[in-house]
Amino acid sequence: MILFLLRRLGVMLLTALCLSLIVFALTNLPANLEKIAKFEGNARMSDAQVESWLEKNGYAQPMLVRYGEWLGAWPGWTRTDETGEYGRCVPVGGTIADSPARCGILQGEWGESRVFREDVGPFIATRLALTGKMMFWVMVLMVPMALVIGVLAGMREGSKLDRGLSTLSILTTATPEYVSGVILIAVFASSAFGLKWFKGTATSAMENATFENFFLPVLTIALFGMGYIARMTRASMAEVMTSQYIRTARLKGLPFREIVLKHALRNALIAPFTVIMLQFPWLLNGVVIVETLFNYKGLGWALVQAAGNNDVDLLLGISLVSVVVVLLTQLISDIGYVYLNPRIRIA
Repeated sequence: MILFLLRRLGVMLLTALCLSLIVFALTNLPANLEKIAKFEGNARMSDAQVESWLEKNGYAQPMLVRYGEWLGAWPGWTRTDETGEYGRCVPVGGTIADSPARCGILQGEWGESRVFREDVGPFIATRLALTGKMMFWVMVLMVPMALVIGVLAGMREGSKLDRGLSTLSILTTATPEYVSGVILIAVFASSAFGLKWFKGTATSAMENATFENFFLPVLTIALFGMGYIARMTRASMAEVMTSQYIRTARLKGLPFREIVLKHALRNALIAPFTVIMLQFPWLLNGVVIVETLFNYKGLGWALVQAAGNNDVDLLLGISLVSVVVVLLTQLISDIGYVYLNPRIRIA
């Protein structure tokens, strides 16, 4: 197990580095750098002035050098002219001698958001906490509903109940969040249908989450992921119910309820466990849409703001956090699957 964890951690580290390098290269294209120069300087800057600004602020260096500086593995650039000493790691009014040589992700320096004028690290931590609160309640709502639907459908494969629940699962998965969210808002949060049951806004849920202001965004994400888990659970349950040991239990005269709860359910939930853990990448995608739709200012909302305003440091930080979250959930999924499946654990 230790060797398995070490291999997976090595692969995770390599994957995070490769993905962060790709995102860094895409966000530091010449057109984006020109926008940064005009945003920080003057929107009417000429091409020569843009090049001068980029050279003065360290953006004219090779891309791999700037990636190493952002990562904190390469010393930050420095300049000395008639106005004084300045550089990547030199604070305003400071000197090169009194400043650290490296200041990047590895040193805990995530940069500064150009739009929000805040340090990227604390800003992302705040938004990630808000998104984590939403994702927690999504899992609380989504997983039990999906497992119940999947188990009930798989118990009676081919029945009317199975066909009805399977159709419901397909419909929820086939409906994008921006469609189901708009429908839920129109039906339950506006006066168009006379069912104004949810009067609060998701923005107010950032400070004080209640059923009225938080249920609709949570339900929007849960509906999309519920169908996929339910269908996988149904397929696993249907396969288990046709196994030899289930037939033997039936021939012994055991009650059907005892067969399902004590013999079939445990084995049927092995595959859905992996599927549940792999929902986090899809949840991150759904969070971007739903947080923007409901104006819930979490990590997805911040990602949209960073991408729309060319906030490179914030965009890089959110991308790195998203990659780490996805890789960690996949690692937990692999570890859990090893412990749940004795055949893999023994092998």
